[in-house]
Amino acid sequence: MILKSLSLLNYKNFDSKSFVFNDKINCIVGNNGLGKTNVLDAIYHLSFGKSYFNPVATQNIKHDEDFFVINGDYHKDDTIEKIVVSLKRGQKKVIKRNGKIYDKFSDHIGLLPLVIISPADRDLIIEGSDTRRKFIDSVISQSDKNYLSDLIKYTKVLAQRNALLKYFALNHTFNADTIDIYNNQLTDYGTRIFEKRAAFLKAFIPVFKSRYKVISNDKEDVELVYESDLFENNLNTLLQNNINKDKALQYTNVGIHKDDLSFNIKEHPIKKFGSQGQQKSFLIALKLAQFDFIKAQSGVNPILLLDDIFDKLDENRVAQIIKLVNDEHFGQLFISDTHPERTEDVIKQVHQSYEMFRL
Repeated sequence: MILKSLSLLNYKNFDSKSFVFNDKINCIVGNNGLGKTNVLDAIYHLSFGKSYFNPVATQNIKHDEDFFVINGDYHKDDTIEKIVVSLKRGQKKVIKRNGKIYDKFSDHIGLLPLVIISPADRDLIIEGSDTRRKFIDSVISQSDKNYLSDLIKYTKVLAQRNALLKYFALNHTFNADTIDIYNNQLTDYGTRIFEKRAAFLKAFIPVFKSRYKVISNDKEDVELVYESDLFENNLNTLLQNNINKDKALQYTNVGIHKDDLSFNIKEHPIKKFGSQGQQKSFLIALKLAQFDFIKAQSGVNPILLLDDIFDKLDENRVAQIIKLVNDEHFGQLFISDTHPERTEDVIKQVHQSYEMFRL
């Protein structure tokens, strides 16, 4: 799968900008503030229908403008896919595939597999469990429509159950039968989600460790640990056992929406005991393993975005990463950097065709 061209209109800092890309390596270079990361984010937007960096959709519209349009032309499976993402203030975002508007954004997920590696990924380490769950969900959802459907339904039922708990507290009442209806639905969706997360991580963790081993020159032991309430008991039992706590706090305290991943180095949390270089290597290994998993599931080389990849990495680790992307295992690659000469020197070692775009 190749992104052949990209055009931006009123997207972030760009009024109008077009690119025709190389099939292998594309380097977006220039000083900070010129929009290097915005170009990568536009490519991400075409795959996921949203920004990787700014969840407030209207804030991606250029200042003093009323709309943005992102247009991408892809070659995939010997066909051309024309994808357009547009947003007008006061209206809903629109995603079009070959001129046809999607009824549901979720139908688009997985069509254009993509992995991004960015300094913003550090949120996976420093932020709460919600960020790490979204990582798991985004990987599985790109190749499993049923998983995404269950996740959407679980989230909706969870919101309804929480609203009911607030209603009970406000009106000093309680109805066990109504709660049981929501419990059964949460158990149905949640159990399938848990089983797929567990199966995914069983396959994913060895790949991640292998990737980290290469990046770090086999110097450190790392581990990922999946934490879930459902390892203790089935979800329906957990919901019933925690009903008094739920009533007191007015929200649902157990379930797959509380799942988490522990990131450890030498059996200690990497958040506290890992250097900046180790943390970045950990995240890069995580994302390269994501790439491997999505490729295995979809049979397609995902587009790989490397945003400011050379930040906080020593030369040895950069060299290891460049060796990895020299592998034919990878497809089309986009790199942003503030130092054109450094980027070009490294890319020349890769022996692949490339294009430099200076902003």
